Amino acid sequence: MIVSLSAKHYASNNKAIGIFDSGIGGLTVMRQIHALLPHENICYFGDTARLPYGNKSPETIKKYARENADFLQDQNIKLLVVACNTACALATDLDSYVDVPLIGVIEPGVRNAVESTKSGSIAILGTKATISSGVYQKCLKAALPMGRIFANACPLLVPLVEEQLFTHEATILLIKEYTAPLMKHTPDTVILGCTHYPLLRPLFQEILGENIILIDPAYSTALAVQKKLRDLNQLNKSPQKGSCVFFVSDDAPKFKETGALFFKNSLELVTLKI
Repeated sequence: MIVSLSAKHYASNNKAIGIFDSGIGGLTVMRQIHALLPHENICYFGDTARLPYGNKSPETIKKYARENADFLQDQNIKLLVVACNTACALATDLDSYVDVPLIGVIEPGVRNAVESTKSGSIAILGTKATISSGVYQKCLKAALPMGRIFANACPLLVPLVEEQLFTHEATILLIKEYTAPLMKHTPDTVILGCTHYPLLRPLFQEILGENIILIDPAYSTALAVQKKLRDLNQLNKSPQKGSCVFFVSDDAPKFKETGALFFKNSLELVTLKI
């Protein structure tokens, strides 16, 4: 059968946006993409069997990122979103490895922080691997040469979020401990440099104070996805609401339960990746 170019293009537009993270944190990014682009189909992969990424070696993180990208490309996606700060920070060559356009969360978050700060004093909170990589610090310095940049790793927050301990006393104590060294430098803007951390945003705001600007890169990332698809003429033109499918590498029932908190309803299509 001969298919016209326009028909081929339409079929390409209908392909899904692929998103991966180590667990549920990337759902903060997916939620913003889904809200901004409700007609887009989305395929999400949470690598729940191997989380957290932030305490693993750079070589391991790069390996995981490539495997996740391969899996999502096998789902016939049109664009890949790396909704994991650690993978963005360490797997810096992933864009040349994949066959589809790639959007990460670090650059959108940096742009948002630079546009938001009034004093030029910015703090970054992230996993051990993300902070050690220095990627956020380098990007911020490049965009704001006279800025004062401070960073601290928060290695225990991701497991607490995965266990849904959003208001637990242990979580409160750890946030206070992790942020105290940074607050001595009086930043006016704090980047939540891990996609799990926005789930703790109320606690961060309460502990740091209402005058602190908290940067969640999720919305900026969604805007970057929209711009990229528009520039490539790949926005889904279908009038129907897009579908969302989810894959995990372990414990699908738990992911389904926690994921329902994001979307205010149950996640019907959660499949265990074998």
